[in-house]
Amino acid sequence: MDLFGETTNWEVELKPILKKYKDKKHPLDYQNIYQLLVMVVLSAQDSDANINNVTPALFEKYPTLKSLSKTDTETFIPYISKVRNHSTKANWLLEITKTIKNDDDIPLTMEGLTALKGIGRKSANVILRETDQPAEGIIADLHVIRVAPRIGIVKESKDGNKIEKDLMQVLPKKIWSEIGMAISFHGREVCRPKPKCEECELTDICLYYNTVVKQN
Repeated sequence: MDLFGETTNWEVELKPILKKYKDKKHPLDYQNIYQLLVMVVLSAQDSDANINNVTPALFEKYPTLKSLSKTDTETFIPYISKVRNHSTKANWLLEITKTIKNDDDIPLTMEGLTALKGIGRKSANVILRETDQPAEGIIADLHVIRVAPRIGIVKESKDGNKIEKDLMQVLPKKIWSEIGMAISFHGREVCRPKPKCEECELTDICLYYNTVVKQN
């Protein structure tokens, strides 16, 4: 087993989690693209569970981008006051409503999405995956940043964009759409900060398991 994926056939080796999590919906409990966009912006540095709790009242009050565009920061903030960095995120979302007037006009490309306030590559990749668009990258959330180096697919980095770039270099494009979310789900359920190696389907090829766990 090589250390960082230069010769490993990762499409084959990662098949257990690709199969396990294929097409599984993102943990954000959205009902349409507008809700997904708003929730992705709100979820930065916050938990999906918290965003799921906060947003029902928000979407009851503001069911569309057009309705959100008619509010102001002072009226809007109470609906997201329990979200981390809510003031900044309120400004981002209201800025987006100045750029996009209708739900149907939400862009579904990497370039179009990352041009919006509060949407980076990770968020754009989530939106593209959830709306069945062609993948233009790989989701690299905090779980992927932890798990992908632990498995040995890429070298460790705290920079999500670097992790994504490195993953794109070693993983075939045909699995980009699903592999980021598969690794993320694997990180949420099995390869947690304290990993449940006894439940893992990837121990045969896992760098951490073979160099740390088995040695102890």
